[in-house]
Amino acid sequence: MATNRFGWFVPHRLPTLEKVTGISEGSFRLAAPRLRQFVRGYSGYRLQGFAPGEHVGMPSPYLTVIITIGDPLDVSRAVERPQDRSRWHTLASGIASVPCTISHDGNQHGIQAAFTPLGARAIFGVPTAALGGWLVDLDDLLGADARELRERVALHDDWPSRFDVLDEIFLRRADDYVMDPTLERAWGLLVGSGGGNRVAEVAADVGWSRRHLVNRFSAEFGVTPKDSARIARFSVAHEMLRQVEIPPLSEVAARCGYYDQAHMARDWRDLAGMAPSVWRAAEVFAFVQGESRGELADWTA
Repeated sequence: MATNRFGWFVPHRLPTLEKVTGISEGSFRLAAPRLRQFVRGYSGYRLQGFAPGEHVGMPSPYLTVIITIGDPLDVSRAVERPQDRSRWHTLASGIASVPCTISHDGNQHGIQAAFTPLGARAIFGVPTAALGGWLVDLDDLLGADARELRERVALHDDWPSRFDVLDEIFLRRADDYVMDPTLERAWGLLVGSGGGNRVAEVAADVGWSRRHLVNRFSAEFGVTPKDSARIARFSVAHEMLRQVEIPPLSEVAARCGYYDQAHMARDWRDLAGMAPSVWRAAEVFAFVQGESRGELADWTA
């Protein structure tokens, strides 16, 4: 599998089709128009009959919400720091720069929602930094709404109806929180560019010193400006490498703004725990993790 709080799972095409032995189906839908500045979209997934194994949850510039249908999610290694709890029926996570590991018995069923940092404020009522590198039960953020969400999703057997439930409950909770426009611009320049802008250039653009930018940015988003850009660039590369047919890795590196293929490989080892070629060879399930490069920080669509 492939994920992390990370943009997590939505079944997509498999890198090595001969590995397919089970059923893989899923659906994606944008959130309701008013929610799109808060929630990028919903990804439903059902995987059944595959061999047991582990799935690497990849870093992503979005927060992740997971609502399972049926069996809980078994996180065998948490994102940034050890946690006593490993099984989750629902969870939310902040933005992390390291992968997590999901153990599975060959079956997974649920929905992933990708939240923007503005969505964390407007719907969860906390800054992204409050979640940090932890996995958090959705009950702790949404209370009774989280329990209603899971119960009502489980009552439906089609994706559109399940997504409607998410729209209804998130719309009910969403407020009109306005983020500091300077922070919002800094996030857009760093993440919306796919990691293409330098921190010093962004600081100059928004009129802050580099030190002030780092302090304010980290306090709101839970990652430094440099790490956010790095994760965004990695996420673009990961998305490209999840396709069945991909260009040479040197071309992927160039398209994603890396100096060269070796630079991309170093980032992959740091952020994914393995080289991109190793991930391509080892991954059994492929998932859609987020949107296209041009939409990474569009909170007002």
